Order: sequence, then C-alpha cells, then structure tokens
Amino acid sequence: MTNRMGNRMGTRTVEVMDAIRQRMADRRLSPGDRLPSIRRFATAMGVSPSTVVEAYDRLAADGVIRSRPGSGFYVSGTLPPLALAEAEPRRDRAIDPFWVSRQSLDADADILKPGCGWLPADWMPNAALRRALRRLAHADDSVLADYGSTRGSPALRRLLARQFAEEGIAAGAEQILLTGSGTQAIDLICRFLLRPGDAVLVDDPCYFNFQALLRAHQVRIVGVPYTQNGPDTALFAAALAEHRPRLYITNSALHNPTGATMSPQTAHRLLKAAAAHDVTIVEDDIFAGFEPDPSPRLAVLDGLSQVIRIGSFSKTLSASVRCGYLAARPEWVEALVDLQVATNFGGPSPVAAELVLATLGDGGHRKHLDGLRLRLARLRRDTADRLAAIGLHPWLMPRGGFYLWCSLPDGRDAAAVARTALDEQVVLAPGNVFSVGQSAAGFLRFNVAQMGDPRVFEVLKRAVAAAEP
Repeated sequence: MTNRMGNRMGTRTVEVMDAIRQRMADRRLSPGDRLPSIRRFATAMGVSPSTVVEAYDRLAADGVIRSRPGSGFYVSGTLPPLALAEAEPRRDRAIDPFWVSRQSLDADADILKPGCGWLPADWMPNAALRRALRRLAHADDSVLADYGSTRGSPALRRLLARQFAEEGIAAGAEQILLTGSGTQAIDLICRFLLRPGDAVLVDDPCYFNFQALLRAHQVRIVGVPYTQNGPDTALFAAALAEHRPRLYITNSALHNPTGATMSPQTAHRLLKAAAAHDVTIVEDDIFAGFEPDPSPRLAVLDGLSQVIRIGSFSKTLSASVRCGYLAARPEWVEALVDLQVATNFGGPSPVAAELVLATLGDGGHRKHLDGLRLRLARLRRDTADRLAAIGLHPWLMPRGGFYLWCSLPDGRDAAAVARTALDEQVVLAPGNVFSVGQSAAGFLRFNVAQMGDPRVFEVLKRAVAAAEP
C-alpha cells in the first residue's frame, strides 16, 4: 500500500515537472518569470501542495528554476530552442497566445472565424488593388526584380509624413522606416532596445501577439490592468518603480481586444510617468483608420521623443500585401535601418510598397474608409444585441473598429467555450490568451465583421450552454 502510494506521488511529481518544462518550451515561461504559487499550481494541477513543493525542489536542483526566499520560484538559465510544430494546427494544443493565431491562419475556407483579427476579404478595396496590380505590370524592371531600399519607398514615406503632419507630428520622411509588417516593426524595436531578462510593460488584456513576440525575445512581461480610459495610471506608475521596464507597448486608440480609447488625462499621466523613468513607449496605431474622429495620440503629445509610432495597412487595405512602418527619433531610425538590413536585407518588397502607395492614392480610398466605419457601426450594435440574447455583454461599446470584448454569464470559462466551438468549426478568441495575469477567463473577443453566418450564433449558444459551471 505504501509503495503504491509512493509511486503514485512520484508520478504526479513528474507530471508537475513536465508541465513546467512544457510551459518553458512553449514560451509561456521565460527566464526571470515567477512561477505560480505552490497553492495555486497545486489547484490547477489537481495535486497536493506537497507534490508541487517536491517538483519545484527537483527543478531547482536541476538548475531549471531558482528560489528567492520570501518571493517564490523563478525561471533561471536559458530556454530550449523553439520547436517547429506540425503544419496543421493542433486542436489539442494549450490555449495560449499562439492558439487563436494558428487556428485562424490555418483554417479551411469552411471554418468560421469570429475570433480572428481581420476583415473578410470581400470587405477590402479589391477593385483598387486590382487597378494597382495592372499598373504595376508596366512598372520599371527594378520594381519587379530588385531588393527594397534600406528605408523603403521614398514616395510612400513622404505620403506618411504628410499624414503625420495633419495629426500634428512633425516628422520628415527620413524619420520613417518602412518594414515588412507592423509585427516586424516591433521585432526590430525589441532587437534594438531589449536584452534577455529586461522587463516590458503591456496592457492586461493586450493583443496576444505582443506577448508571443516578447517571449521570443526572452524578456519579462509585466501586465498593467486596463480600464475603459486606458491603463490604470496608479498601477502603471507602481510597475515602473518596481520593475524598471525598458518598454511599454500599447494601442492608444481602439485598443485590442477591448475596443477602448485612451482619455487625454490618462495619456498625459502616462507620458509624464514614462519620461520620469526613461521608458520608451511603442504606440501601435494600426486601427487609426476606423476611428470616426481622431482621439489623443501619445506620439502627437510626445513629438516622437519617448514614443515610437508603428502601424501597417493590413486592417484597412490588405493583409496579403505585407508592409508596415515605424516613426521614431532620427538617431534611432538610423540604428533600426542597420538592423533591418541585417535581418531582412533591405526594406519591404518594392512591389508591396508600390501597391500600398497606389491604393492609398486612389481617389476612392477615403470613401472606402467612410464606408467601413458606417458598416461597422451598424454591425457593432446589431451584434451586441444578438450576443446579449445568449447572455454575453460588451465590456464597453467601442467608438469604432470591429472588436467587442464580451463577458460570459455565470462564471463560464471562455477556454471551454472556445474548445467546444472549435469542434463545430468555429474559431473563437478566449480572454486569457490576451491576459498576462490570466485574469480574463470570463471574456471572449468577437470580430463583428466575421459574424455574418447565422451558424456562429447557433454554435456559440450551444457552447455557452455546455460550459455551465
């Protein structure tokens, strides 16, 4: 009897150790990250606290983690190499910051994707893109065959500089760097400013790929609770003092996933606190085109001193034509140009840049944006009403964009709802993939533009009912 009990306890200890090692391999835990408390992890694993103590002690003996008296256990050393996964999305994989991306990007045409982060293909300015493609067929051979220049198309950078000037940002074309995407812009900034073990602040909740990218850079991710007016400024200031971060990454307008917009008071307080602690702010402005009228921008208030503006054209023009940009201090742009040469051998494809330039310059582009805003405004209201009938309610009603951040009824778990829906060919976005602190288990993010098929609501109703606690 005693031997059997001992063997069972030993097996459970190994299971706990394997779970920690898997979190490290998946980049859910990085060097310097604090492990869950013994009591919390014991509850999550369904084991006794003594089993977790034994597992943590063994991992510490192996040098995988280390103890800080009075503080807990922390990841030490280096992580194993990122493993290449299967070509097909694994439905049984952990619901982490990669889960929604992989299920959405690799989905078959018949799978519904109300959890994805882009508009349907037939919503995009495809006629303008086709006109641009026809003109591009007659472009110079260099556009079709050569590498991109180190900063990207001068004409497109001048167009962006004019748009910035309309906002109140005095930045010439030399302060703008075109990149392969908005994500690549953040990656370049991380390569430039961060080292493994540095702290980076993000909103909690935040865009899940911010977390995925930061984990690849092996930094400590610190979440700041997000309110309907922006990050909690008191907790933001406390995080600056405690963690001494190098960066803060945010959406100041039409925040992903909540749809909130930062208030002027919050923006000023953030900038003042960041300047006092010498923290650089990365302002991802990818949803700017969906605002009915401009809201306060950190880059405008700061003048690109402590703020780096990034963006791309994937949400309003085409996710297939990959081109992003960043605007920063002149001396930083010079260093980032070298990094882009080292990692991409030049700026984005001249073909992509010419397509973006031609489509933005098309006479119908502003009309296209106006149409998107009107269409989305109606859909947000209609979708909120239909979700309310199932018991889901928006945290707030956004002033623009296509996201609704909705709470589930009666303590239901969003991950369980998402797994059930996936069995019926519907990809959802459960709240905790957006939350560093895993505090959004009762939320789902919906893309109202991807909910035109009635099956979405039928499957959602069944999945919510099945998740009743």
